[in-house]
Amino acid sequence: MKWYGLTGGIATGKSTVSRMLADENAHVVDADLLAREVVEPGQPALVALIEAFGPSIVGDDGRLLREKLGAIVFQDPAARHLLERATHPHIGARTSALLQKAREDGLPFLIYDAALIVEKMLYPAMDGLIVVSLPFDLQLARLMARDGLNESQAQARLDAQLPLAEKVAVADWVIDNSGGLDETRAQVTEILRQLRSRSS
Repeated sequence: MKWYGLTGGIATGKSTVSRMLADENAHVVDADLLAREVVEPGQPALVALIEAFGPSIVGDDGRLLREKLGAIVFQDPAARHLLERATHPHIGARTSALLQKAREDGLPFLIYDAALIVEKMLYPAMDGLIVVSLPFDLQLARLMARDGLNESQAQARLDAQLPLAEKVAVADWVIDNSGGLDETRAQVTEILRQLRSRSS
C-alpha cells in the first residue's frame, strides 16, 4: 500500500482539497480529526495537558477549551512543545493503527492530511507529498477574511509558520489553489489519476 501526504500553509485551502479527494473516493486520514479524538474527556493526552497547563483549559463539561489552549501556545514555543509532547505520540499511534488497517483492508493507497508533515519530517517516509499552495498576498487576504484578522495579526500568524515555499520545495505535486474551485478540482482529479496509476 502506498502512503501519500497532503499539506499546505494556513488558509491555502488544504481542507477544501482534502474534501475533494474524499469526494472522489480517495481514502483520506485527517490528522486534525485524530488530534481532536486524542483530547476527548478521559483520554491520556487530555490528562497530560491538564497536568501541564492546569484545569482552566477544560470547561465545566470536561472538554478541552481549544481556543483557550491555542491562545496559550500560539506565541510560546515552550508551551507548544508541551502540547506536542502530550498529544503527538497518541496521534502517531492512531495513525499507525489506521495505516495497518488500510493495509489489511487491501487499500491501494492512503492520503494523510496534516499541517506539519514537512515540519515533523514525515514526508521522507511517504511515497509522495501533495502541497496546496497560493501566492503570499492571496494567502494573507484569505487568512484575514477567514479569521477576522487585521493585516498585522495575519502576518504574525504566517510568520510563525514554516514558509510555504519550503513545503513546495519538497513536494511531488503542487496544487495551485489561487483560481476557482473548478480549476482546483481539475488538478485534484489529475493527481488522483496519477496516484491510482502508481498504486495499481
